[in-house]
Amino acid sequence: METFIKGKTILFGMARKKDSRTKSLRLRLVSSLNKGLIPLEHSYKAVKKLSSFIKKSAPLAYGEIEHLIKSNLIPLNKKNKIFRKHGLADFGDTITSGLVKKFPSIDEQELKKIVKDRKSQTFIDIIAKGLSVREKEYAILPQEKKFLRILIANRGEIALRVMRACRELDIETVLVYSTNDKNTLPVKYADKAFCIGQAVSYLDAKKIIGIAKNTKSDAIHPGYGFLAENAKFAKLCEKSGIKFIGPKSKSIELLGDKVRAKKIAAKAKVPILPGTSAPLKNKKHALKVAKQIGYPVMIKAVAGGGGKGMRIVNNKDEIEKSYESAEAEAYLSFKDRTLYMEKYIEGPRHIEMQILGDSYGNIIYIGERDCSIQRKHQKLIEEAPSHYVSEDLREKMGDAAVKIAKAAKYEGVGTVEFLVDKNKNFHFIEVNTRIQVEHGVTEMVTGVDLVKEQIKIASGGVLALKQDSIKLEGHAIECRINAEDPIGGFVPSIGTIANYLPPGGPGIRVSSICHSGFKVLSDFDSLLSLLICHGSTRSEALSRMRRALHEYVISGIKTTIPFHLAVLHNKNFIKGNVTTSFIEKNSILQRVNDYCIKKENQPTKDEKVILITTTISKYMGAKNGSNKANAWVSAGRQEIMEKER
Repeated sequence: METFIKGKTILFGMARKKDSRTKSLRLRLVSSLNKGLIPLEHSYKAVKKLSSFIKKSAPLAYGEIEHLIKSNLIPLNKKNKIFRKHGLADFGDTITSGLVKKFPSIDEQELKKIVKDRKSQTFIDIIAKGLSVREKEYAILPQEKKFLRILIANRGEIALRVMRACRELDIETVLVYSTNDKNTLPVKYADKAFCIGQAVSYLDAKKIIGIAKNTKSDAIHPGYGFLAENAKFAKLCEKSGIKFIGPKSKSIELLGDKVRAKKIAAKAKVPILPGTSAPLKNKKHALKVAKQIGYPVMIKAVAGGGGKGMRIVNNKDEIEKSYESAEAEAYLSFKDRTLYMEKYIEGPRHIEMQILGDSYGNIIYIGERDCSIQRKHQKLIEEAPSHYVSEDLREKMGDAAVKIAKAAKYEGVGTVEFLVDKNKNFHFIEVNTRIQVEHGVTEMVTGVDLVKEQIKIASGGVLALKQDSIKLEGHAIECRINAEDPIGGFVPSIGTIANYLPPGGPGIRVSSICHSGFKVLSDFDSLLSLLICHGSTRSEALSRMRRALHEYVISGIKTTIPFHLAVLHNKNFIKGNVTTSFIEKNSILQRVNDYCIKKENQPTKDEKVILITTTISKYMGAKNGSNKANAWVSAGRQEIMEKER
């Protein structure tokens, strides 16, 4: 075979026989045989090339495979036996058992099933599939397509999260930051960091792209918030030859507009809520539509997200005020006043499906998250998988999410959101065309790094797994720890963190940039930390979360930790009986005070003066060996006596 491929006819000697009578016949026979070997030549070259790639990218796996093949194959002999063990199935079992010994985390039965699948194209393909079950990587990316440098156009927890994913992929990071963020962890950890001015500069698309060009960055990761769902920014990246790590600008335009997204869902035969098929014209139009739909209704921002620009309207007397406030908030948040209306479902569950798609048309869903614990449409606690969703409902909602994504030619990670009523009927509400704040709970139950997959897909990676390969393991819960006072109406709490000690132990994940001395400012979102707990069951995850919340120390400012403890100890929450109106119906805010840290009586200012001066006096006395009254003590006492006069 090798001789033939190098251009030398393996039967050439046969044709050089001196017998002229058989020479012509022999030549024709040689020619026919060599033509028959051409497909074998092509297969050999393809396998050789693929083997070389596997050897470079996964030397450990290649070495083990090579050893197994050598120990089970022999050259052709007189009996033309290739395998020492009879039959491909037996050989496959040998390969399987050998791999399982080296990689105990591989599911042996699953691997045997793949090996015996006659649809598998090559032996290497079989092994790649088997190993992907263990590694749980959804996208395969050739080395030559990998980004070399990525600019991160965000701040806080998500900037650090993206940075860590880049480091594991051996990609250099460039960070843009505001003047207020100059001393934060992302700035310290980035390979390169550039100040872009005040906080508002995170929205300066031209400035960010200019830095990306100057640093020769291959791509820009927008994180979440800021420019993450800005179609104009994505389009500007495309025109500048810089990859926007997210869907194409056209997909963002289609799905970012809530009214257009509902049309796409309806066309794909996905259930939607009754409502407007076009934006509201004015308050009078809103009143007319509300009458047609029937109260209660929801007024929402077309460009909305994160609960901004949303108002529940219970009767016609509330239309005017709700319309005006929603319009004002929409403009403040998105620079877009456009509103639409849909029927409001009372007490639903908010369930979202995580999707993942490549640029070759492959799209899968990888489980759901229950985001029903909300305050003013702001998510506070998320779970995966949902306690409420059955296997059958998960499949139906997942298929619906994929239909919508395919209709918009979606690529990258994204979230399709639904409302599910008490009869388990689901209705599409919107698509978030970015990585979600709560993506971590999905990572905990699937074992996949969604940010790394997002980057690989943007680089041109191909989805390696099919839908039936996705498995959810255990249960995960996330609590958003915010710098807010839950007793004082969730008013933002600013200041300096005096002491910071995050929880630890099995199944605990903390995503935060906080530390002792960290300054919490009013310029940005109040999110301090994402605390995620994983367990083999929901009950274990709940126990770990309660334990972790009690361990978490953040002093110097107010946080929402007492609120989360009040929820986690609620009987209905423990049973899984939650809806979007859970906080109000269970009087959670009235119970928050029970979980606030009871502080001992603090010394007065005068007592502090005496305490400090006495301590200094004792120290100086011990140092100098004198029992005389120290000047510090005298000064302190004098100050107190003057105040008492």
